[in-house]
Formats: sequence, structure tokens, C-alpha cells
Amino acid sequence: MSKSFAPNGFNTTLTSISQDLSMSMRQIIIRMQPAADDFLEQRAAELDTTVGQILRDLVRSEMKRQSNAKTPNRADEHLVARLQRLLVPTMADATSWEDLHLRLSALDYRIQPAGGGLTVHSANGTRLCKSSELGFAYARLVRKFRAPMPGHPHKMKHILAAIRDIPEDATDDFDVIERFSPSSSADCQGSRRSAPH
Repeated sequence: MSKSFAPNGFNTTLTSISQDLSMSMRQIIIRMQPAADDFLEQRAAELDTTVGQILRDLVRSEMKRQSNAKTPNRADEHLVARLQRLLVPTMADATSWEDLHLRLSALDYRIQPAGGGLTVHSANGTRLCKSSELGFAYARLVRKFRAPMPGHPHKMKHILAAIRDIPEDATDDFDVIERFSPSSSADCQGSRRSAPH
């Protein structure tokens, strides 16, 4: 390992050249502040190794972490926003699983079981997002239709048992709340705005 200082004294340039019995290694130059270089030198002395070995171990560890990392299973936000505008009214208006399938296929989409939930797919089978990302988790649809999705491995018996005594028209009821605006607040408080003259 060779070390040289940059002209301004701010950066330290490390050059690592080493050979391994199983493979050759490339020379790389790393520029860092002197404090970072001092830390690496001290740590290498404590571990009885070289700065180059510490850096190689760090890179190897990061490569392993990246290869083992699970890829996020969330869809692109812009895609989800488009699908929400297109499919949410259809999903909200559906009255049964069969009705939902018919409405979605009329728009060239379909849903299918995935793990404990549902995913939305294009007509050609491309997975687009989870139904829960559109606001319609599998459990919500089971409550809405008062039945599990035909062919879904999760029958949601606990949900069906909980809604057994609830009237059908009350299972997926919600109120639309209008956006709060300062003018509606003033009207609610009884103050009146005078018209401009």
C-alpha cells in the first residue's frame, strides 16, 4: 500500500495493490480526508491487518448485504395513483366477487390471490400492485362481499364470523368528508362576509 498527500493537504490518496491466490485484484485510488485516513490506519493496527483489507472486507460485506436484501414489493407511486383513479370507483361499486371480476376485466385488469392478500394485474398477467395499495385489502373486500374470494387459500373465517350479525348494507359503509376550507369555518361560526361594494 502506498500513500501520498494531495497538494492542498486536504485529501489523502490511498493506493491499494494486492494479489490473492485465487484471483488478481485491481488497483484503486480512494481520496479521503486525513482524519478518515488516520482512523483507518489506527483500526488496521488494532486488527493487525491492512487498510486495504479493511476496505475490501467492507465492500464484500456490503455486496453480500445487497444480494440478500429483499426487494421492496411496492409498486411505483405514479402507477398506483393512475390505478387508483381508474380502478377505485369500479372496486367500490362492485357488489360481489363475480361482479368485481367482470368490472375489472372490462377495463383489461384482474385480481388474483397473492400470499394472504390480492394483487392487481393487467390483462396480459403483468403484476401491477397490491389491491391494498388501492385501498382495497383482501380483508376489506371479504367484509364488503361477505364471502372469501373463490379459490383464495385464505378463507378469512374470523372476519366472516365477526360480520355474521351485522346488516349487509352496513359492512362497508363510509361517509365522504369534504375538505376543510376557511370560508366554511367562518360560515359555521355564524360570521358573514360582506359583499364588496
